[in-house]
Amino acid sequence: MTQGEPATKNPDKGYVALLGWSLNAVEALDRFDRRYVVVAPEWAEKYCVDHEIPYVPWNFERLNDRSMEIAETLKDAGVDVAIPLYEETVEWAGAINSVLLDNPRLYGQAMLLRDKALMKRRAQLGGIRVGIFEEAHDRDDVIRFLKRVNQTLLKLDGDPNDPIHLKAFDKAGCLGHRVIRTPDEIDMIPEEEFPVLMESHLDGWEFAVEAWVHNGKIKFLNISEYVTLGYSVFVPATPELERYRPQITAQIEKLIKTFDIEFGFVHPEYFVTSDGEMYFGEVAYRPPGFKVFELLERAYGFNAYQALVLAFDPKTTEEEIDAFFPREVVDASGIAGCFGVYPRRRVVSELEIPEETEDDDYYESHDLSTPLEETVTKRTAFGTHWGLVYFFGEDPYRMRDLLKKQEELDFYV
Repeated sequence: MTQGEPATKNPDKGYVALLGWSLNAVEALDRFDRRYVVVAPEWAEKYCVDHEIPYVPWNFERLNDRSMEIAETLKDAGVDVAIPLYEETVEWAGAINSVLLDNPRLYGQAMLLRDKALMKRRAQLGGIRVGIFEEAHDRDDVIRFLKRVNQTLLKLDGDPNDPIHLKAFDKAGCLGHRVIRTPDEIDMIPEEEFPVLMESHLDGWEFAVEAWVHNGKIKFLNISEYVTLGYSVFVPATPELERYRPQITAQIEKLIKTFDIEFGFVHPEYFVTSDGEMYFGEVAYRPPGFKVFELLERAYGFNAYQALVLAFDPKTTEEEIDAFFPREVVDASGIAGCFGVYPRRRVVSELEIPEETEDDDYYESHDLSTPLEETVTKRTAFGTHWGLVYFFGEDPYRMRDLLKKQEELDFYV
C-alpha cells in the first residue's frame, strides 16, 4: 500500500486528523513520524480496514445538531489538530480546531476562507488590492453589474464590453467559474447557480502561491506558474515570474496578517499587472488542485503532505520545520509540470496518447483512463478535466511551450 516502510510514530509529536480522503496524503503520513487518523465518508471504510489505516467515518455534507460530535470524538481520542484536504472540509477543520485548540476565532476564520465575498471584503479591509466585486442573487443583478462596470470604464455604445467573472461562493478553483461579456450569456446561467460572486476582469498574469506557515511566519513559498488557467501549471516558475518573489512574499505576509493565520497552509491566487501591481484573486486554506503537491515533490524531493502536517501540528518546533524544507528555486532539481486533458471532440471511443507527447523527453506519465461513455458532456463553465499528463525537465521556457502545445492535441479519439 505504501512506498517504503511505515515510519515509527513519535508520541511527543502531534496526533493529526486528515479531513477528506486522499491516498497520497495517507501514504505520506504512513511514512512520517506523526500519528494520524483519517476522517472520511463511509465509502472509504473498507479500504481503511483492509489496509489498517486509522479511520473515523463522517459525512461532511450534513450540517446538523450532531456536528459537534466529530470534534468531541477527536478530542477524546487525543487528536491535536484537524487538517483540511479539500475545500469542502475547510469549515469543518475550523469548527473542529476551535474545540481542539480552544480558540473559537478559528471557526470564524474558516468561514472567511470559505466565502469568496467575505474573503474579498476582509482582504480589502486589510489594505489588499482587489477588483470590483458584488454578490448576485439573480440574473438582473448580473446585468446591472455588467453595465455598471463598463460604464465605469467609460465604454461607448458599440464598444465591446469588458468581461466580468462569475464564481460560486464556496467551491474550489474553476468550479462554477464563468466569464460573461454580453447580456445574452447571462440568460444561459441556470437558476440553481445563484447566489454567485461577480467581479471585474483583472488584466494581468495570473499565478498561484503555496505557502507553509508556522508561528505566523512563511517557512516555504512556492510560486506556481499557470500556462492556461484550468489546463496547465508548472513549478518552479520562470525567472520572469520569480523576479516578483520579493513583492509576492510581502503580499503573502500581508495576507497572513489580515486573515490572522498563525499556522497551516495557504494557497492564494494573484494577478500581476503590466506595471507590476499585485491584485488579490482569492485564497484557499487547503492543498491546491492539479496535483501541485506531487509536482513539488518531483521538483524538490520533499513531501508536501508531510510539510502540511508540520505546519499544522502545534508540537512542531521551529528547528524541525526549518530543517525539513529545501531552499526555494535553487534546490529544485528541475521543472515539474502537468496538463489537464479535456476531450476536444464531441464523440470519443478510446484514449490515445499523441505520439509527439509520448516521444518528448520531458514526458513522464499520465493518469488518464479509457472513456466510459462515448458522448462528451458539454463543458459548463471551466468544467473538470479527465485526468493529468505529467512532464519533467530542465528548462522552464521549454516546459511552458510544451504545456501550451498540448492544448492543440487530441488525447481522446
